[in-house]
Amino acid sequence: MRRKGWRPRRKPRRSDWQRRPRGKKGSSQKSAAPALTSSSIQWRKKWMSSWGPPLILSQVGITAKLNEFLGFTFKYLTDISVILSPDRRYISWLSFVALAYNYNVWFCSARLAFPYHGETANRYWIFLDILSDIVNVIDIVVWQPRLQFVKAGDIITDIISILPFDLLCLYFEFSSLYRLNRFIRIDSFFEFSDRLESVMAKAYIWRVARTTGYLLYMLHLNACAYYVASVHQGLATTTWVYDGNGTAYLRCYYFAVRSLINIGGLPEPVTTFEISFQMANFFIGVFVFSSLIGQMRDVIGAATAAQTYFRASMDGCVAYMNTYTIPKLVQNRVRTWYNYTWAAQGMLDESELLDKMPLVMRIAIAVDVNLATFQKIALFQGCDQQMLVDMLLRLKSIIYLPGDFVVKKGDIGKEMYIIKSGAVQVVGGPNNSIVFVTLKAGSVFGEISLLQSAKDGGNRRTANVKAHGFANLFVLEKKDLFDILVHYPESEKVLARKGRKLIKAKGAVPAKGNEEKQKGLALFGPKPPTPKLLRAFANLKKLKVNVMWGSVFCCRLFKSIDG
Repeated sequence: MRRKGWRPRRKPRRSDWQRRPRGKKGSSQKSAAPALTSSSIQWRKKWMSSWGPPLILSQVGITAKLNEFLGFTFKYLTDISVILSPDRRYISWLSFVALAYNYNVWFCSARLAFPYHGETANRYWIFLDILSDIVNVIDIVVWQPRLQFVKAGDIITDIISILPFDLLCLYFEFSSLYRLNRFIRIDSFFEFSDRLESVMAKAYIWRVARTTGYLLYMLHLNACAYYVASVHQGLATTTWVYDGNGTAYLRCYYFAVRSLINIGGLPEPVTTFEISFQMANFFIGVFVFSSLIGQMRDVIGAATAAQTYFRASMDGCVAYMNTYTIPKLVQNRVRTWYNYTWAAQGMLDESELLDKMPLVMRIAIAVDVNLATFQKIALFQGCDQQMLVDMLLRLKSIIYLPGDFVVKKGDIGKEMYIIKSGAVQVVGGPNNSIVFVTLKAGSVFGEISLLQSAKDGGNRRTANVKAHGFANLFVLEKKDLFDILVHYPESEKVLARKGRKLIKAKGAVPAKGNEEKQKGLALFGPKPPTPKLLRAFANLKKLKVNVMWGSVFCCRLFKSIDG
C-alpha cells in the first residue's frame, strides 16, 4: 500500500546532449562520457546557426519586421563567410554604416560650434539623427552579434556608442553635445575602408580619396575651433576674429585653409589668446599637413610601384642589348614582348605573385583557371584528380609574339602546351606556307611527347607550330610530369596505356634499322653515271688486256703444236 501523500518520483529531465546510451541488462560497465545522438547534433547545429548566446537579443520579431520592410530575407546575414569574406553585399551595407558615422563626425561638430539649431532646423536634425541611429542599431543588433561571436570579442563599445543621451534634450537645451558618443564607432569606418580596398581593382584611388578626406576634416575642425574662438573673443571685436558677415562656415573654413597650409596674408592677432591660437595653428599645420603629404606621396608611390619596376626592367634590358650591339630587329621584338606582357597581365612574371600565396590559394587559382581544360585532354582522362591538381601547379606561362615558332619539326619534344589565350597554327609545306589547322584558346598540343622516349626516336616533333598573333601558352615540362608520376603509380599505368593507344592511332613510329638505312641512303645517295671519256679509256684498257691475253694464249698454243 502507498503512504498518504505519496507521489511517484519524477525522473530528472536531461537534455538531448546529456543523455547516455543505455547498456544491456546485467552489464555493470558504465559509459565514460555522454554520447552524441542525432537529436543532440541537430540541437547543436540549431544553436550554432542562431545569433549566438540566447541572452543577447531575440531576433525573431526584428527579423520578420526587417524582412517585411526591406523586402529581402535576413537569413543571408547569418552566414559567417559573408561577414568574414570581402562580399560586395556586406560592403554595400557597410557603406551605409560609414555614411552614418561621417554624418555624426561632420555635422555634430559643426552643430556644436556654429549656430545651426533653431525651431525650424531642429526637426530636420532630429529626423537625420534618428535615421543614422536606425542604421547603427541595425548594424549592432543584426550584424555585430554574429561578427563579435565569431571573433570572440565583445560589443560593449558598440552598445555605449548608441546609448540615447539625446533624451537629455527633453530636460536641457537641444544640443549635439549628447551625440558625441557616436564618435566611438570609428572601427566601422575603418572596416568599410579595408573591405572596399580588397575588392577594388585600383585601390589607390580610394586611398587618395580617403587621405584627401582626412585633410578636409582637419580643416573642418580648425574652422569650428576658429569660430568658437571668435565667439569667445567677440565677433568683429578685432581684425583677427570673424566679423559676422557672409556665411560663417565658409568664411571660417577659408581662414582654416590659409592658416593651416601657411599661405600667409592673414590678419595679425591682437590679444594674447589670439596669438596663442594662431601659433598653435601654425604648429599643427606643419605637423599634420607634412604627415598627410607624406602619406599621399606613399599612396601614389605604391600605386605606380609596379609601373616603375616594369620601366626599370625594360630599360635595363635595352641597355644590355645596346652594350652588345644586338640588331635593331631583335631589340624591337624584345620591346614588343615587354609592352604586350605588361598590358596583358600587368606583370612580367606571374610566378613572382603566386609564390607569395599559400598553397591553398595557389591551388584554388590553378583549379579555377585550368582544371576544366585538363579534364578534357584525352590523355589525362581517368587519372587521379589530385595528380591533375599537382600538374596545374607546375604550369608555366609563356607569351609568344606573332610569327614565333612554338615548336619546329624534328625538335626533341620535352613540353606539352595549353593555349591560354590567342591562337597557334600548324604549318608545313614550302616556306611553311600551308596551314593545316588553327588551334585556339583551350586547345592542347604536344601531350604525346611527354610519354615518348628517345630510344625509338619517337619524341621528335612531327610538325611546325607557330603563333598566329599574340599567344599566351601554359607549358608543362616532361621532368615535372615524371616527378609527379612517382607519387601516382596507378595514374602512370593509365598514362602509359593511353599513350600507346594514341601513338598507335596517329601512326606507328618507324623501326630503328629502317631509319638508319634511310639515313645512309640519304647521306650517300645513288651512284653517279661514268663520263663517256673515262668509259672510252676503260674500254681501251680492257681491249689491250684482252689482246695481251690473246697473244699469250696463241703462243702457248703454237708451242704445244710444235712439241
